[in-house]
Amino acid sequence: MFAKAFRVKSNTAIKGSDRRKLRADVTAVFPTLGTDQVSQLIPGKEELNIVKLYAHRGDAVTVYVSGGNPILFELEKNLYPTVYTLWSYPDLLPAFTTWPPVLEKLVGGADLMLPGLVVPPAGLPQVQKGDLCAIALVGNRAPVAIGVAAMSTAEMLTSGLKGRGFSVLHTYQDHLCPEGRQLDVKKSSYKKLSKFLQHMQQEQVIQVKELSQGVESIVAVDWKHPRITSFVIPEPSPTSQAVQEGSREQPYHPPDIKSLYCVPASMTLLFQESGHKKGSILDGGEVRTIVISYAKKHDLVDADNNNLVKLDPILCDCILEKNEQHTVMKLPWDSLLSRCLEKLQPAYQVTFPGQEPVVKKGKICPVDITLAQRASNKKVTVVRNLEAYGLDPYSVAALLQQRCQASTTVTPAPGAKDSLQVQIQGNQVHHLGRLLLEECQLPRKHIQGLEKAPKPGKKK
Repeated sequence: MFAKAFRVKSNTAIKGSDRRKLRADVTAVFPTLGTDQVSQLIPGKEELNIVKLYAHRGDAVTVYVSGGNPILFELEKNLYPTVYTLWSYPDLLPAFTTWPPVLEKLVGGADLMLPGLVVPPAGLPQVQKGDLCAIALVGNRAPVAIGVAAMSTAEMLTSGLKGRGFSVLHTYQDHLCPEGRQLDVKKSSYKKLSKFLQHMQQEQVIQVKELSQGVESIVAVDWKHPRITSFVIPEPSPTSQAVQEGSREQPYHPPDIKSLYCVPASMTLLFQESGHKKGSILDGGEVRTIVISYAKKHDLVDADNNNLVKLDPILCDCILEKNEQHTVMKLPWDSLLSRCLEKLQPAYQVTFPGQEPVVKKGKICPVDITLAQRASNKKVTVVRNLEAYGLDPYSVAALLQQRCQASTTVTPAPGAKDSLQVQIQGNQVHHLGRLLLEECQLPRKHIQGLEKAPKPGKKK
C-alpha cells in the first residue's frame, strides 16, 4: 500500500476527544494490550497528529503519528499497527517468519507467498482467513511487515505451502517509514535511561557501576546474550537502496518560461510566404524577421525615410483597425512590429530541467495567492496554479504546515479541471512569498497576490 509515494491531504494535531476515542478503539481492536500499554502507545499530553493521505492507488488512509513516527493507520474503518508499534509490542499479532532476501520483494509492493514461509519446529501460528498478522525475518523477532492472511493456517498446510499467503499492507522501509529516526528512551516504556539500564542489568545483558558520584557507567556487555544476538536490523540490498534513492524527491528547479506567438486566421496572408500557416508557433525574434523580410521583399520601405514602412493591402488587413484602413498609409518600424505582435495570439513554452520543452497556447496563469474568510470569520490563505510551475500542491502544503505551524488542506480548485489548491490557516502570504521567490526562484511576474502579506505590526 505504501510501496510508492503517497499524497498528504492534511496534517493536524489530534483533539482531546479524538485522542480518547482512539484509545478506546485501540483497546477494542487489540484486547491483549493492557491499560498502561495503551497509555504508552497513545500518550495523554505528548504530540499526536492525524495525517490524512491518499495512497498511490487512491485509497484514503488516516495515519496517527506520535513523536514523528507513524504508530497506527486506518483503512476502510479498520485500525492497523505500524512496524514501529510492533517493535514495542512484538507479540501484539501472530507472527510468521520469512527469509531476509524476501524483505526486498515486500518493500517493492509484493505480497508474501507461502513458499517463502519458514516453518518453525513448533509449527505455524493458528490464524483464520482475514486475520491481521506480523511478518518477521529469520534470526530477528522484530516484525518487518504487516499483512492480512489470505487463507487459514489449515488451508496453508493443505495447499502444501503454495500460493499467496498474505496480502501485505505495510513494511519496514516503505514510504510510511520516515528516514533517520533514532531510538528515544523517553518514548519507550522505560521513559528514563536509568530504568532501562537497570532492567538490562537485571537480565544480565550489561553490568552497570557508579564509577563516580551520580554517574552510572556500563562496564561490561554480554555480547552473546540472546537479547543482543536476536536483535538484528535488516540491511537493505544495493538494489533496494538504489530504488529508494531514485524515488526520493529531487531538488526543485524552476522552469524556463518563454513567451511565444500563434498565427491566427486573420494573419495567415502575412506569414504564408515564409512557410507558416494558421496555428504556427513563433517566438518574437522569428516574427520580427518575417515582418522585416516581407516589407523588404515587397519594396515597402519608404524611399525618403528608412524608418517608415508603407502599408500594402495585406499589412492593412492584418494590423490596422477598420477606422484606420483609409487614413494610415505608413508606420514606423517599431509601431509596425508591436502592432503585429499584438494581433498574434499568445502562447508560451515551459521547459523543466532534463525534460523536453512543452508548448501551450494562451497565457500561462500566475501562481495565484488570495485571502478568504471561512467559518467563525477565520482568515485563510489560498494558493492556486502551482502545478503549472512543476510544484506539487501536496508537498507545498506539507512544507507550509510545518513552517507556519498551521493546518493545511489540499482540495480541487473551483472551476479548474484537474487542478488543486492549497489552503493554509491564517494570512501566510509572507511565508508563501519567501518559499516561491527565494527558495523556488520563481520570477515575481509569475506570482500574483504577494501584496496581500500582513503589514509589520498588524495582526494576521
